Amino acid sequence: MTSTQPLTPASLNPAPTVLEVPTSVGPARVHLRRARGSRGVLLLGHGAGPSITTTDLIATTEAAVGAGWAVALVEQPWLVAGGRVAARPPILDTAWVSVAAALRARGGALATARGPWLVAGRSAGARVACRTALSVGADAVLCLSFPLHPPGKPESSRAQELEGALAGGLPVSVVQGERDPFGTPAEVLAAVSLPPTRMYAVPGTHTIPRGSASAVGAAITEVLRGIPG
Repeated sequence: MTSTQPLTPASLNPAPTVLEVPTSVGPARVHLRRARGSRGVLLLGHGAGPSITTTDLIATTEAAVGAGWAVALVEQPWLVAGGRVAARPPILDTAWVSVAAALRARGGALATARGPWLVAGRSAGARVACRTALSVGADAVLCLSFPLHPPGKPESSRAQELEGALAGGLPVSVVQGERDPFGTPAEVLAAVSLPPTRMYAVPGTHTIPRGSASAVGAAITEVLRGIPG
């Protein structure tokens, strides 16, 4: 694991420290905030689009840091390499699990972090978080704009990914756009046999608009308050 600037864990603050983490599918990049003295850790992944600055990712990061959590925003190797199209799910999962292990390993940037670990992601990143939650030892899952199905294809449901985390006993919270063509809040709730622990409907579609940033932030603050530890 390497850093683009000197890393002194004891002095980390809300300004991000950028780490490069090697994985078997290429180097990932982690934007790390508040790694010491935090109430818990939020491991956050982006979606299939080539951006880590979407409204919901920014609002989630700000809310978590404001609540005293360490936030590790992970750039998948395909994005670090300059790709425009996301890698296949098995590759995404492999990179994510490797990053989580590196951060938690002895000598890792979050090796001494206390409190619960919340794994989270936006869209495709939410699917990764659900699929790998048990294997990375997560205490809870947060999904931003969970893509329940491709637009207009409700028969191609991904509900089993949500249910996998729920069946494993993990609380799963979902923040979903009210008019999301990949699945409205009502569709998500109806599709799973074990409903999410919390569902937060916010104004927007699959892409959350800037005007909904405060609603996303309020939802995240409530989610974090509900996680014991």
